[in-house]
Amino acid sequence: MDILIQQIINGLVLGSMYALIALGYTMVYGIINLINFAHGEVMMVGALTSWWTLEHWPDSLAGTPPSLKLFIAAVIACVCAAALNFCIEKVAYRPLRNSPKLAPLITAIGMSILLQTLAMIIWKPNYKSYPTLLPSTPFDIAGAVITPTQVMILGVTAVSLGLLMWVVNYTKLGRAMRATAENPRVAGLMGVKPDVVISATFVIGAVLAAIAGVMYASNYGTAQHAMGFLPGLKAFTAAVFGGIGNLAGAVVGALLLGLIESIGAGYIGDLTGGVLGSNYSDIFAFIVLIIVLTLRPSGLLGERIADRA
Repeated sequence: MDILIQQIINGLVLGSMYALIALGYTMVYGIINLINFAHGEVMMVGALTSWWTLEHWPDSLAGTPPSLKLFIAAVIACVCAAALNFCIEKVAYRPLRNSPKLAPLITAIGMSILLQTLAMIIWKPNYKSYPTLLPSTPFDIAGAVITPTQVMILGVTAVSLGLLMWVVNYTKLGRAMRATAENPRVAGLMGVKPDVVISATFVIGAVLAAIAGVMYASNYGTAQHAMGFLPGLKAFTAAVFGGIGNLAGAVVGALLLGLIESIGAGYIGDLTGGVLGSNYSDIFAFIVLIIVLTLRPSGLLGERIADRA
C-alpha cells in the first residue's frame, strides 16, 4: 500500500507539471485551432533561463534567501518565455493564420527543432546541474515521502490554475478569449481585437510553461536543450486525453496521465518484478490514451462539435 501511495504522490506531482504545459496547448487550439508543437521548447527555454540566472547570480546579492532566488529566477524565466512565444506567434504563425492547416503545423514542428538547436548553441548540449534551493528533508505521509520541492510544485500549480480560471471566467480578457474562440469575426465586430487576444493567449501559455520548466528542473535537478520535447509531447497527449480545447479537460487529462505513468512505472513494475518498470513508463499512458480515444474520440471532457462551415 505504501508503494501505491508513493506513486500517487509522484503521479500528482508529474501530472501537475503536465497540466501547466497542456493548458498552453489547449488554449491556443481552442482559439485558433493550432497545435503549437514548439510549446515544449518554450518550457525548456524557461528552465534554462532560470538556470542561467541562478548560475550568474550577482555576488552583491549572495545573501538572498534561496527561496527568493528561485522566485526571482522563475519570474525572469516567465518574462523571457512570454517574449519568445509572443515573437513566435507574430513571426511564424500569424502570417499563416488563413493558410491550410498543414502549413502552420509544419511551421510549428520546424520552430520546435529551431528552438532546440538555438538552445544547444547558446547553452551548450551538456546536462546542467540545477541547484537545490529548497530544503531536502522529506515529509512522511503514511509510509510514503514527499519533498518540499514537490509540495511547492503542487502548491504553485494549484495557485496558477486558480488564477487562470479566474482570468478566463471573470475578466474582460477572459470574455474576449471566449468570444474569439467562439467566432473571431463576430468578436471583431463587437469590439474585440482578435490579434491582441491571440497574442495574450500565447503569452499566458508561455508563462505557465516557464513555471512548469522551472519546477521540472527543480524536481529532477537537471536541465538541457532537449528536456522539453518529451514533456511537451506528454502534455499534448494530456490535452487530447481530456478533450483538446477544454481547460478543465486539460487539467484532468494531465493528472490522470501523471497517475497512470507513475503507477504503471512503480506499482505495476514492482508487481511484475521490474519487467514493466520505469524504462517502459511511457507505454502505460499511451495505451490508455489509445483506448480512451477509440471509445471517445473527443476526449474525456470534450464535446462533439460539427466542423465550421
